[in-house]
Amino acid sequence: MRTAIASAAAPLVFVAELPYLLGDEVENLVTSRSTLVAENARLESRILEFSQVSQQYLALKMENQRLRELLGSRARLPSEVLVAELVGVIPTPNTHQVVIDKGRDAQVTVGQAVIDADGLFGQVVEVDAFTSRVLLVTDADHAVPVQVNRNGVRSIAGGTGDRDRLQLENVPVTADIREGDLLETSGLGGRFPRGYPVGYVEAVVVEPTSSFAEVAVRPLAALDRSRHVLLVFAAKEPVPVDDSALDSQTDAPTDVQSEAAAAPGEATSAAAQQEAQP
Repeated sequence: MRTAIASAAAPLVFVAELPYLLGDEVENLVTSRSTLVAENARLESRILEFSQVSQQYLALKMENQRLRELLGSRARLPSEVLVAELVGVIPTPNTHQVVIDKGRDAQVTVGQAVIDADGLFGQVVEVDAFTSRVLLVTDADHAVPVQVNRNGVRSIAGGTGDRDRLQLENVPVTADIREGDLLETSGLGGRFPRGYPVGYVEAVVVEPTSSFAEVAVRPLAALDRSRHVLLVFAAKEPVPVDDSALDSQTDAPTDVQSEAAAAPGEATSAAAQQEAQP
């Protein structure tokens, strides 16, 4: 009888416990979802962190490559150089100037040549205590004496205000300058040392009615991309040596020795004269 009653009451017990069972399942589902949402948020945060680290790694890798290129350029230079970093850009329209992190504290002077890993970058035009202002070679107020590497033809490369273009000034139509010629600093004027690459001749245009040719030059320096540059110091002149002073110092011991060598002879002749006298 009890068994029959229990079997008959089983559906009623299940219906009675159904709310509790459903509550447990819903609680488990809600708990699992919140856990998954929290875990997903944590993983997204980690992905962002790793992405930032990866981006910094790529930036450091590129900076390391640029510094290696600068070191390679430095190894080819005969003069003393100093590595500087760009810290600002002058926002004045039609002006190509940047600010570097070296100034009077690093013995930077006005007129000092500035290069990057590829070629002539510009020159220092203003020096403060800890920073300096550099005028780029493409500025309209900048000019540099150059010569053709192939044959030594000299000219002046002036800035045009365009970061990708220089122009040679007053080039005769008979000048032996061709497209693809490498231009380098000639050293004339004493501002830029000789032999630094400036750019390649991009176009030579000769007008029939003009006495001068229009020569466009593409600068070699990465003017809009370089972050580190080199400040070139003038090579120290060797101290001149006074040859006459060296000769006098060299001859002095010889004279002393000759006098010492002559002294015994003089003494001997004097003794002989005394013996000859009655």
